Amino acid sequence: GMRQGNDLGTQYRSCLYLQNESDLDQAQQTAMTFQTKLSAANYPAITTELAVDQHFYYAEHYHQQYLAKVPNGYCGIGGTGVCY
Repeated sequence: GMRQGNDLGTQYRSCLYLQNESDLDQAQQTAMTFQTKLSAANYPAITTELAVDQHFYYAEHYHQQYLAKVPNGYCGIGGTGVCY
């Protein structure tokens, strides 16, 4: 989706931009396999955008490696515990 934790908007979306169709196919197969396991554990659908050759912009410098710079900083993201 368009969020990370409490942060909302397109700039917070989860995405994976691939170099070619072969990589895209592999990413889609991996997502489908993992989605099966997530669904079995009652998790919602994966919302990560998968696409080939998209333009993107890096976040501002102060956002790069944020948790390395601020180890106790806000991070609303956690794992599911579901093994792939």
